[in-house]
Amino acid sequence: MVADDETGSDSGDDDASADEGDRPDSDEGDRPDNEEDDRPEADGESRRDGEPSDTMRERAGENRVKLWFLLDANRWFVAFIPIVVSLVAMLTFGILDPAPLVAAIVSGDPIETLFQAFVTATITGVTLVVSINSLVLSQELGPLGDQRDRMEGAMSFRADVEEDLDVPAAPPEPSAFLRALIDAVQNRANDLQEAAKGQAETEDRVSAYVEGLISHAGEVSDELEDEQFGTFDVLFAALDFNYSWKIYEARRLRNEFRDSLNDEARDALDNVVNTLTYFGPAREHFKTLYFQWELINLSRAMLYAAVPTLVISSSAILFLDNPGSITGSTAGVHNLVIVVSLAASLSLLPFGILLSYMLRIATVAKRTLSIGPFILRSASRSEDLDWE
Repeated sequence: MVADDETGSDSGDDDASADEGDRPDSDEGDRPDNEEDDRPEADGESRRDGEPSDTMRERAGENRVKLWFLLDANRWFVAFIPIVVSLVAMLTFGILDPAPLVAAIVSGDPIETLFQAFVTATITGVTLVVSINSLVLSQELGPLGDQRDRMEGAMSFRADVEEDLDVPAAPPEPSAFLRALIDAVQNRANDLQEAAKGQAETEDRVSAYVEGLISHAGEVSDELEDEQFGTFDVLFAALDFNYSWKIYEARRLRNEFRDSLNDEARDALDNVVNTLTYFGPAREHFKTLYFQWELINLSRAMLYAAVPTLVISSSAILFLDNPGSITGSTAGVHNLVIVVSLAASLSLLPFGILLSYMLRIATVAKRTLSIGPFILRSASRSEDLDWE
């Protein structure tokens, strides 16, 4: 069975770096959907039934709003959604409750019990998350020998890419490095098309493959242009490049027409595959760095949120447990209900932040479970493809 790195994964399946701790990633939340989403799903008549689409959104087969929520949306916006929902729910129940909150305070201590739980959960949850993230990031620490091995591995990979691309030095920025690989794929694909001209048996198949590859690579290259590492846009564009399927198609062409292709075309096809295989390790490396970046942002954001959350919860315990502490009503709703609901909702902020970051990290991890030519999808699609 064949596959691409899209597992339930996207490079995968159905569910998928800005310093979000420092600034809102409004560019992510407001970014328009890629133009590919408006194209017919089959990429023209040349796409065979069962063949995966090029863009990540099409491959996932998910609702676009859901994917936007999981991946593109500003993480702070996502974090405040459960807070707003909780506030509306508590206000609604407070209005409909036949036993008013003031009466409940007289006969018991629901406010103290609730906010004591928030204080305990906040301290425990923040400590646990920061500890786990510190453990993950501690893998970056190590003796000199380990650091040297990492350095040599990175330099060796860059040297291989520079030799293959025939450039004096590969770009140092992640987005530019990935663009260089994708642009090289387009150049090799053009060489392949030139080499296959005049071969009646293979020219049409090779041309269809090359046209699809160049079109897809050009779109991803445009997405990567001027993007900075730290924003999710870099990783999102990398996820869009369906390199695994392109490797499979190229290898299949070579094996299916091994006797029909001339030596120049075979060499050109091998060059395309060789360049495509550099993209997988590069993307996985940048994905790892992005995850570390996001975990740092998550730890910092939760620490920032923990302080006001603890102040709100502690203040509620000290000052709201007295039935006479807050009187009057607004729009027919007792002010105590409004204040308690607002305080309880804001106390959920650390957990909203944790939810927002982990939704994106878990979605991306699922979409990139495998590297190379493996498609972790439902087996039913294999029935639609001619593997022979």
